[in-house]
Amino acid sequence: MKAVKAMLATLLAAATPGAALAQEAGPGMGIAGQVIFFGGFILIFYLLIWRPQSKRAKEHKALMSGLNKGDEVVTSGGMAGRITRVTEDFIVIEVADNVEVKVQKVAVATALPKGTLKDI
Repeated sequence: MKAVKAMLATLLAAATPGAALAQEAGPGMGIAGQVIFFGGFILIFYLLIWRPQSKRAKEHKALMSGLNKGDEVVTSGGMAGRITRVTEDFIVIEVADNVEVKVQKVAVATALPKGTLKDI
């Protein structure tokens, strides 16, 4: 019987869109349920997206502020070299003998342990 009513309601909704709006929706979530659902959504968003991103940003900022002459680094473009000069926004990296490249500090992806470039 319910299947017949559902099929009839579907046919009626297709024929007359106004009748589809007049149907009863059934029991829905109350205000408290909506607030809990929205709060859970915000919590998941915070834990999965915002918190890890801010943690990575803090780590990268600490890396940039700790760059010194003689450190071995890899840029986001994949170039590895030793820092020869440091200014406020830029660093100069020696990538080979007598070959220096100027890059922004934000382009540094990682700092390598001392002596890593000798092994490469």
